[in-house]
Amino acid sequence: MHTRLATACLLALASAPAWAADTPAPLQLEWDARLRHEQVDNDAFARDARADTLRLRLGLRAQFGAGFSGYLEGAGVAAAGGHYNSGANGHTQYPTITDPKGGELNQAYLAWQGNRFGAIAGRQRLLFDNQRWIGNVGWRQHEQTFDAVALQWQPATDWTVRYAWLDRVHRVAGRDALLPTARERKLDTHLLNAAFKRGMQQLSGYAYLHEDRDVATASSATYGARWSGKPAADGFGWTLEAAQQTDYASNPLHFSHAYWLAEPAWTQHGITGKLGWEHLGGNGHHALQTPLATLHAFNGWDDQFAVTPAGGLDDRYAAINGAFGPQARIGWTVAWHDYRAARGGRYGSEWDGSLGYAFSTAINGLLKLASYRADGFGRDDAKLWLQVEWKGVQALR
Repeated sequence: MHTRLATACLLALASAPAWAADTPAPLQLEWDARLRHEQVDNDAFARDARADTLRLRLGLRAQFGAGFSGYLEGAGVAAAGGHYNSGANGHTQYPTITDPKGGELNQAYLAWQGNRFGAIAGRQRLLFDNQRWIGNVGWRQHEQTFDAVALQWQPATDWTVRYAWLDRVHRVAGRDALLPTARERKLDTHLLNAAFKRGMQQLSGYAYLHEDRDVATASSATYGARWSGKPAADGFGWTLEAAQQTDYASNPLHFSHAYWLAEPAWTQHGITGKLGWEHLGGNGHHALQTPLATLHAFNGWDDQFAVTPAGGLDDRYAAINGAFGPQARIGWTVAWHDYRAARGGRYGSEWDGSLGYAFSTAINGLLKLASYRADGFGRDDAKLWLQVEWKGVQALR
């Protein structure tokens, strides 16, 4: 563990009460195995990409008593064949599928939880709100994790205040990525999020001060608010969000970009339909970016806009999803996106669809498709995924 993070860990936990040596220490094993086939057909390449990968995470969770716990988790990815560009294998004649083979320490932290206050120090997964700004990129086989100190305070039943200081981010390209900054980044980032939740509504405000010490132009300060609500059963739901992002720390660029999201939804008989308009501002030279987000969940599953184009992005979309079958085990989603520059000009459009099946509470299967049609940005691209995932927990003592 890095020196600065180790010092912060001690400070974060110093005020917690000591735990008794004779307190029982329950131990449990946790696992997450995911087998996936992915295909990519991109018009910019003469060859299609195909990746067959198996990801396994194994973790040990221990409860020490008096609110203390610890977690240690390793992850490994195996790949059959090399007919894709993983970012680490140098196979640039194929389209990119960022699932390189290899192993890593995924999480390793100590935690303390009291009645109203909690602290976690070490390498960990961080998810804020809907992961639009801070997430773990859970779709990829390698997960995005952070060397961080995270604090949580609940001053009242309806309120939750979260703060995290990030020392380093470990990215989904893995330890062996050919580009060093795709492996990990040194940070000095401060995240503050305060949320008020009552019933089916939640209002949150945030300030994310992100300093990237390896890539200065990636540093930014983002201030915003988010309001969401959903019906208890059938009826109207919504999400409204607005934010402003500016240059921060030693970023040599000077910018100020607006972000907004409007997403009304309606649920009837278990089927939810929604319309959305997400705006990421740009000035033609630079655009609003979300470098710590779970990007695959936004702006289409084809991942054309993981980096926002300099002209910004307006994503206008419609989606519908539901479930059917015995115990609603079969879930489905269909979505359509229209992409334009924030100041005029069209990028393209995309269709997405998925069909999932819960074999049991622990095993799930997924068929997923994405088809992007370029109209001024990128090239036509189509992706297919077939996946089975098995998660479990076993008490050891």
